[in-house]
Amino acid sequence: MAREAAANGLTGDTLFSQKPGQLTELAAEAAGDGAKLLVVVGGDGSVNEVANGIAGLPDVELAVIARGTGWDFVRTYDIPREVAAAVEVALNGRTREIDLGRARFRRWDGSEAESIFANIASAGMSGAIAQRANETTKALGGKVSYAWATFAVFARWKTSEVRVTVGDEVRTGRMHDVVVANGRYFGGGMMMCPEAEPDDGLFDVLLIGDLTKRDLIVTLPKTYKGRHLPHPKAELLRGATVAVEAPEPLPIELDGEQPGTTPVRFDVVPKALRLRVPASLA
Repeated sequence: MAREAAANGLTGDTLFSQKPGQLTELAAEAAGDGAKLLVVVGGDGSVNEVANGIAGLPDVELAVIARGTGWDFVRTYDIPREVAAAVEVALNGRTREIDLGRARFRRWDGSEAESIFANIASAGMSGAIAQRANETTKALGGKVSYAWATFAVFARWKTSEVRVTVGDEVRTGRMHDVVVANGRYFGGGMMMCPEAEPDDGLFDVLLIGDLTKRDLIVTLPKTYKGRHLPHPKAELLRGATVAVEAPEPLPIELDGEQPGTTPVRFDVVPKALRLRVPASLA
């Protein structure tokens, strides 16, 4: 990969992570040493780790050469997947200042934690789905892996009463999921929140109610085209703060990772990341 990038004009120091979470440390160290452009080669989890290392730094920009299986983060910005085209964006793209999200939640061990997310977070069934997808083979690609995990988890998932506060609005009821979107895509290409704008200072918050198996079978294919809304068992709200509570802890998901459970609070961090995007999107 380094040779292919260099052949297309992208050169610099190459850093490798040896364990989960290390990219956060490497990104912070590189920025502290004066790096102005960090190029992430990896998937949404790698972008998440680097964003946690450079969030809020005004003089550091991020570019992405997408790898992995999901490619959900780059879809919102039309960042190409081909290496040569992605390198061109890294070298000559424009800078777009985008929001990030901050999540305050409970770790699996019960302690309190805080983390940044760049794309989409959620609470409920999708946390279990992401864990199932990550634990199984992705040889068939992110879309198939996530769809398979969705049906597997749905078959045994029991909804519970959830209280969601979005700004000053409160909703309660039995829900499968609460999706808190900065970007538009997750789950290997589902355009879950088609109108989400990552630089408007607001989350798009999709409340997914008590679905039947028929609801899922009919609606899931529509999500890949962003044609699932409006839906009688879903509601879309917008706000800069979101809190999710439930009598029993629900798994949360941040950019495809599962760091803990509810209760959780999400806050927009405005203009916290400088991202290289194709010139046409600047």
